[in-house]
Amino acid sequence: MLTRLYELSVLLYALSVSLYFIDFLHHNRKANRIAFWLLSIVWVFQTAFFLFRIAETGRFPILTMSEGLYFYAWVLITLSLAINRLLRVDFIVFFTNVLAFFMLALHTFAPIHDQPEAAAEKLISELLMIHITMAILAYGAFSLSFVFSLLYMIQYHLLKQKKWGKRLLRMADLTKLEEMSHVLNLIGLPMLLLGIILGLIWAYIKIEHFHWYDAKVLGSFSVLAVYSLYFYKRIVQGIHGKAIALWNIGSFLFLLVNFFLFGSLSKFHLWYS
Repeated sequence: MLTRLYELSVLLYALSVSLYFIDFLHHNRKANRIAFWLLSIVWVFQTAFFLFRIAETGRFPILTMSEGLYFYAWVLITLSLAINRLLRVDFIVFFTNVLAFFMLALHTFAPIHDQPEAAAEKLISELLMIHITMAILAYGAFSLSFVFSLLYMIQYHLLKQKKWGKRLLRMADLTKLEEMSHVLNLIGLPMLLLGIILGLIWAYIKIEHFHWYDAKVLGSFSVLAVYSLYFYKRIVQGIHGKAIALWNIGSFLFLLVNFFLFGSLSKFHLWYS
């Protein structure tokens, strides 16, 4: 029964993203409204599955790659719905949920969700839970920041090409898009820093042969450095506009490399930050 409901939620999610795409191409407000309500239903389903998993395992389910991807997708859906309601920024939901659907599809179809539960249970500790949760929330903030920068570049391109139309009018102005991207990075960076610090403390306590030169540790500090450079460029050097948007997009792509590649090269990391 739960499996069928989960499959239904994935189908509704795919339909929602498709309707948002139709709205993006053809300015169809009816498709936008239907897509929003479908996404809201998907959020209810996903939240229920998440709570059921908590009740089933007796813990916060984010210790394996599969659980982490699911929580990451849930965070993106939640943030996109909240921002859409509070700020009314058109297209933010579409772009964010393309990314979230990709994460959910990995969770659903990739073989990584078959990791042994016993191995994950050995790593349970409150410190580890907080570490992973903060890392995923930081990734969620960076993801939305990336989407705002992507919208900035689309808006910039439309203005450059003098393509005045409904799509241009429905987007926020360049200043607002850049500011929202900046604010989200401002939230994400300290959260990631604190998450890394907690992760290092946990590693020293729990791991017998902990090494600073582990691929994921170096990757996490590299992500921290890349986003720190973003603030240096924007605040100290006063770089704005297209240049800082491109840097932010590149920073997020590097974050994804760290998330997927460096974790697989790590000697002790499961997947997290």
